[in-house]
Amino acid sequence: MLDDNLIFVFTPSLVATLLNREEAKGEPLTEAEVISIRDQCQCIAAPVDVALKMNEARGYDDIDPENCWPEWQRRRLSLIAHRDREK
Repeated sequence: MLDDNLIFVFTPSLVATLLNREEAKGEPLTEAEVISIRDQCQCIAAPVDVALKMNEARGYDDIDPENCWPEWQRRRLSLIAHRDREK
């Protein structure tokens, strides 16, 4: 259990890792794959203020690891739409 003042920060971000893995696979990730990837990703426990600064530097908020499947489903749709608009 983490101290109340610490949160997990994925490096690289969980959303970027999932996006890269899905693009490499060439089709949507399954829930089991998303959970497995999350569980294998590198992360650090950082104070909340440091984590907020990291998100600010990235320019986006990462996915909450506790809710990674539903958050990934929402985020991937917006990422795909953005990618398609860029083409």
